[in-house]
Amino acid sequence: MRVPTPNPPPGIIGHNRSMLTPNYCVFPPEGIMDSLLPNWPGCIARFQASRRMGAGFTQALLIVPAGAGSADAVDEGVQAFLYVRAGALEVTVEGQAHSLAPGGYIYVPQGVPYGVRNAGIEEARAIWVRKAYQPAAGVPVPKVIVGHRDTAQREDSGPRWRLLLLGLREMPMDFEMNIMCYAPGAHFWCVETHVMEHGMVMLQGQALQLLGRDWHELWTDDFVWMGPYVPQQIYATGNEVCEYLLYKDVNRDVI
Repeated sequence: MRVPTPNPPPGIIGHNRSMLTPNYCVFPPEGIMDSLLPNWPGCIARFQASRRMGAGFTQALLIVPAGAGSADAVDEGVQAFLYVRAGALEVTVEGQAHSLAPGGYIYVPQGVPYGVRNAGIEEARAIWVRKAYQPAAGVPVPKVIVGHRDTAQREDSGPRWRLLLLGLREMPMDFEMNIMCYAPGAHFWCVETHVMEHGMVMLQGQALQLLGRDWHELWTDDFVWMGPYVPQQIYATGNEVCEYLLYKDVNRDVI
């Protein structure tokens, strides 16, 4: 007598908000797996974007337990940006140690070694962006930049505003990092279609984002990659200010 197969338990079929297309992605954090790196003992990298998906940069959530960090000074032949989400990091570059609390950030130019260490007692988390530098004739190379969101220049546009962390109209820089902020119910004024690509991490709040012809619901810690020319628009939902950290390549010709 054949024994009937029991029904699968609820949840065995995956349901999620993840989406990957040749031109954009939406990745909730729970689907991104841990990666271990040789020069970062005890640390975890959760890669959100890379050239393997078509992006022109690499972005990851870097998780650094207490006492951990880079084994030696890191020099990967690319420029780097770190934005601390939780805990505290000590970043040493050009012989100087910089203590970064949540909201603190540092930019390290290409070819400049840097070391990262968690000197605190709690786990630290940071957004880690890396990109090969695109030089421009007659333009000086950028220098080390250290800052904090609380002291960043603010640019207001009604119920929308942004915090300018680095790169805005600064010709040495070939990418920007900004924090975009939307009051509940605010939205971007048009559907954008531009040559720049984006990487964005939701820092807080909720939103609906148009990508191509589809709307996607975004929550805190979600990651979105937008390739060049992808139609895009965002609408803040929920009861708190929607904030996201935004990467954008800028200031270079595309011929």
